[in-house]
Amino acid sequence: MVVTRIVIVGAAAAGLAVAESARTAGYGGQLVMVGDEEYKPYDRPPLSKQVLLGEWPAERTALRSDADLGKLGLDLRLGVPASGVDTDARELVLADDTRLPFDALVVATGVRARKLPGAPAAPNVHVLRGLDDAMALRDQLTPGVRLVVIGAGVLGAEVAAVATQRGIAVTLVDPLPLPMTRVVGAAIGEFVAGLHREHGVDVRCGVGVRQLRTAGGRVDAVELEDGALVPADVVLVAIGGAPAVDWLRGAAVPLGGAKPEEGAGGVLCAAGGRAAEGVYAAGDVAAWCTPDGEAYLRVEHRLNATEQGRAVAKSILDPAFRYVPAVPYFWSDQYDLKIQSFGSPGPDDEFVVVEGSLAERRFVGAYLRAGVVTGALGAGLPRELRAWRTRVGRPMSRGSS
Repeated sequence: MVVTRIVIVGAAAAGLAVAESARTAGYGGQLVMVGDEEYKPYDRPPLSKQVLLGEWPAERTALRSDADLGKLGLDLRLGVPASGVDTDARELVLADDTRLPFDALVVATGVRARKLPGAPAAPNVHVLRGLDDAMALRDQLTPGVRLVVIGAGVLGAEVAAVATQRGIAVTLVDPLPLPMTRVVGAAIGEFVAGLHREHGVDVRCGVGVRQLRTAGGRVDAVELEDGALVPADVVLVAIGGAPAVDWLRGAAVPLGGAKPEEGAGGVLCAAGGRAAEGVYAAGDVAAWCTPDGEAYLRVEHRLNATEQGRAVAKSILDPAFRYVPAVPYFWSDQYDLKIQSFGSPGPDDEFVVVEGSLAERRFVGAYLRAGVVTGALGAGLPRELRAWRTRVGRPMSRGSS
């Protein structure tokens, strides 16, 4: 089938990568981009860093200038979310009942922030996913307020660092024993906990939240499961995200489990991003089949979104295209450190320092599972860390460095 109209749902990094890669490959057909926000494509990692810190105005997060977007010939449909898809008729349905025909549909809707069950809809309780979320939270992070961050994953840890730098008293709460432990394991979790405590953060890991106490329509304290009551002027709920696929339920598009224990979640795709006839997915919302064909993997990292978007464009335009995944990469800026990681280590993989030292906060470490390097993580030694990228997936002897 000749593709003359590509419709992209999601005006962010993955969707933009699809559009740019299609044009680079010579595609001259129609490109329609649908976004539920009013904003043109913008970058999300700076929201919890430069934007929240006040170093960047909102407009600096734009991924491309208006002139560059104009060169792509995009038909932008912003501020109206998708509400369904008819795969037989090849039509995308929008919330205002507009129906957009397509030859190829790309789902790049990302994730939505999870909310704390039972939490009140108070004006000082926030999530952080989009630009409006970041601006609303930034407005309340004034020096002297008390911030409670619920969730010590990457996002929660980054916000705790930024708030501390703004002169705010921060309490970081998580039921898991250490910050970021699902992503970086226990050794680096200890390292991150120590980093935050050194900067004055009250790190309370290993205890969950019982409820948010309200007074006068606002939350004034967070009650923990151990009975402690933590005073709060502002609360951030940073307990992860769920793939934004509710609008696809009932459509002939394969979806993973709705709960973490049920699998990767999101839109289930073959390698290269094809989910169904004429339907593709990329970025945080997409669970692509692993090279061994035994599982689906959904990766919520910025560079993965761009890589998958480019691959989807090639899959749409060239049926013979075969996707070769790159080594996953992510980074996290906390205080004066940039923590960088390659690979997909599990939380129980052994972590071995191979360059520098944790105490000096200049190090590279390798993650090992059954003697095989599953990932590498470091701070302060970027050149040495990049060298370890090529070792991911290979055996490592105990004397290797």
